[in-house]
Amino acid sequence: MDKAMDKAIERGAKVYVAGHTGLVGSAVVRELQRRGYRNILTATHAELDLTDTEATLAWFGCEKPDAVILAAAKVGGIGANTADNAGFLRENLAIALSVIEAARKTGVDKLVNLGSSCIYPREAQQPIVEEALLTGPLEPTNHGYALAKIAALMLCAKCNESHGTNFISLMPTNLYGPGDTYDLEKAHVLPALIKRFDDAKRSGAETVTLWGDGSPLREFLYVDDLAGAVVFALEEIDVADLDWRGWINVGSGEEVSIAELADQVRDVVFADSDRALPDIDWDTARPNGTPRKLLDSARINALGWKASTTLRDGIERTYAAYVNERQDRDYEI
Repeated sequence: MDKAMDKAIERGAKVYVAGHTGLVGSAVVRELQRRGYRNILTATHAELDLTDTEATLAWFGCEKPDAVILAAAKVGGIGANTADNAGFLRENLAIALSVIEAARKTGVDKLVNLGSSCIYPREAQQPIVEEALLTGPLEPTNHGYALAKIAALMLCAKCNESHGTNFISLMPTNLYGPGDTYDLEKAHVLPALIKRFDDAKRSGAETVTLWGDGSPLREFLYVDDLAGAVVFALEEIDVADLDWRGWINVGSGEEVSIAELADQVRDVVFADSDRALPDIDWDTARPNGTPRKLLDSARINALGWKASTTLRDGIERTYAAYVNERQDRDYEI
C-alpha cells in the first residue's frame, strides 16, 4: 500500500469504539476524550449485536464512522476458556467478521484491531517477535480465542492486500486496570489475585489458594498504557509502516513470575492492614497455562510509543479502583 494513499485521522473525525464498556474499550474512550476527540461513537449490546453481520453493516451505513477501534470481544481466564473454547472461537469470529467487513464495505479510513499475545505459539522463542505467528502449536487452554484473534488479524491483513484498506492490528500482552472483570469464573490472573486477597483481607482468612505452582513468567500492561498505544496507532501508524505484517506487538517489557506477582498484589492489598499476611497455597492440580510469554515490542518502541506505568504503580491504581467500585455498589464484586 502506498503511503500517499493513507488518510490522516483528525480530532474531529467520527471514531467508533466497538466494545466501549469493556476493560480496553473504556480506557480507549477515556484516552480519546483526553486527546480532544469530539465525535466518539459507541453502541451498547442492546443497541447493536456485533455478531449480527447485517445489523452491523446497517449501523455502519447509518453512522458512517471515519475510524474504528475494534475492542469488542468475549474474554475470560484459563477456566472460562477451557470450559468453552468453542464459544470463545464462535463469538469472537462473528464479531471480527461483522466489524471488519462493515468497515471495508463502508469505506472506513482507518481501523485498529485489538488482538492478543495468545496468538503466538505456546513454545515460541522469547521474547516473541511478530514473525513467530503460526510457527508452532497454540496453548490448548485458550485455543479457540487465539484462533479467532488470528483470523481477525489475517482478515485485516488480507483486506489491506486485496482492497487497499488501512487496517492494522495491535497484539497486546496481558492487560489489567480499572474496569476489569473480577468474577473468578471469568477473570484473568491479576484481577483474580486482587479479588482473592481482598476477600481474605476482609474475611480474616489465613490462607489464599491459587492455581498452578506460581512458576509461569508473564508480562503485564496497564490498560491506560494500551489505550495510549491505540490512539498512537490511530494517529501515527499505517499499514506501510508494518511492511508485510499489518500487526505489531504492544508490551511493557517488564516480566514477572506468577508467584512474584502474587506477592506484589498481596503487599498492595494489605498495605494498610496491621494483620499478618495470609499464606499462599498453590493448587498444583490446576493448570499453569503457557510457561512463559514475553513480547518483543521493539518495533512499536522504534515508531515512538513506550509503556510508562510500572507494574507496582498499576497494581496500586487498579486495587484503588476495585475498592471504590465495590464500595460504591455496596455489594460483593
